[in-house]
Parts: sequence; C-alpha cells; structure tokens
Amino acid sequence: MVTIIFTEHLHSPMYFFLSNLSFIDICHSSVTVPKMLEGLLLKRKTISFDNCIAQLFFLHLFACAEIFLLTIMAYDRYIAICTPLHYTTVMNMRVCIQLVIALWLGGTVHSLVQTFLTIRLPYCGPNIIDSYFCDVPPVIKLACTDIYLTGMLMVSNSGTISLACFLALVTSYTVILVSLRKQSAEGCWKALSTCSAHFMVVVLFFGPCIFIYTRPDTSFSFDKVVSVFYTVITPLLNPLIYSLRNEEVKSAIKHLRQRQVFFV
Repeated sequence: MVTIIFTEHLHSPMYFFLSNLSFIDICHSSVTVPKMLEGLLLKRKTISFDNCIAQLFFLHLFACAEIFLLTIMAYDRYIAICTPLHYTTVMNMRVCIQLVIALWLGGTVHSLVQTFLTIRLPYCGPNIIDSYFCDVPPVIKLACTDIYLTGMLMVSNSGTISLACFLALVTSYTVILVSLRKQSAEGCWKALSTCSAHFMVVVLFFGPCIFIYTRPDTSFSFDKVVSVFYTVITPLLNPLIYSLRNEEVKSAIKHLRQRQVFFV
C-alpha cells in the first residue's frame, strides 16, 4: 500500500485495486488471526456471544468485499487486454472509485443478511463450536431448532455469490486467453504474467469458499483446515504473489527504500 501511494507511475486502476486488496487482506486476517493465536498460545478458547456475532459480521464483510474486488480486478484485466484502446475511457478513476464503493456496499448488505440469519435463531443447547472462529455454518449448528431453511438461505447467499463470481472470473480469463492469440509474443507473455498471479489468488480464495458455503447440512473433519486458506493463507500470500511476480512493484519498492520512505 505504501509503495503504491508513494510511487506516481503506479497510480493506475490495476494498482489502485491492488492497494484496496491489500487493505481488505489486512482487515480480513485481523478478524480471525488474533483470536486464533490467543487460543493457541494462551489456551483461551472462549468468546462471548456478542463478540462472536461481531466476528461473524466483519468476517463476511471483508470476505465478500474481497470476492467482489477480485471479480472487478478480472474485469479490469479484461478491458486492458481485450480492448486496450478504450481502457483509459472505460476504467477511469471515477469509475474505479464507484466500483470500490459498490463492493463495500455489497459486502455490507451480504454481511447483514448473514448476521440476521444467525441471530434470529434460538440458542439453548451446547456452546462449543468446532472451529477456530465464528462463522455461520458452525454457529447455527448450536441452535435448538431446525436449521434446514437457514442453511439453504446461507447457500443462496454466500454460496451463490462465491460460485457466481468464480464463474464470472473463469469466463473473463477464458476470453482473455482467446484474445491473446492475436497479440505479439511479448504482449502475450506480459498479459499472462499479470493474469497468472491473479488466477493463483482466485483459486486459493474461491476454492475453499465454494467448498464451505455450498453444502449447508454437511460438515467434514478437515473443514477447519480448509477455512485456514481463505482466512489466513490467502491474505498472507496476496501481497507476496503480486509483488514477487511484478517487476514494476519490485522496482518501486527498491526505489522507495533508497529514498528512505519506510520508517521504523
């Protein structure tokens, strides 16, 4: 984020979205990782119901915002590669800001729906969830009522959003790959290098989300391991994947270090 803010030639839509992705990753991992570390290191594996609901709300807010942002970034790459002459007109800064506002609004609405589905249930049974963070699937299993309808609503919300955005991403990448046949070898390699990093992030993030949120009544012992990928691993790897595979970012970081922009 600091590199993009202080490097003028990185003030483009792609890096604007990338800085927003970094911000979302910071927030996303901050919702679950501190409590997980507290449980591992201090053996404090308890959380109040109010804090549990708050964790659930912000988890879905940032996760949904990231899903929408990754989809927007794929659209940005589609415009840049398939219609480069119209790129500056279609993806101007005003449009980029509007898209970012829209993704936050969409994430907020989604999170409110998920939270409402959870808190409306009566809880009078056991108070132990088989997970290291509060999420809709493990929490609603504590309700002393039939959760079939709630589970189906969860699938129609979280599951549909994850699957639909993933299919949109696959479609955009398919169109991009087809269009690359008409470009030069150098342009084709540059486009593939940029899109491959994005696609790695998509697979690491969307795979676990689709696996968890498209089966409301089924749970497996390794669900916690799968959840680690989209709550911990992917937010950690995103900056590394985009930075280490991007020569412009690596060059900008080196230049900023020489200017002593980073402070200790």
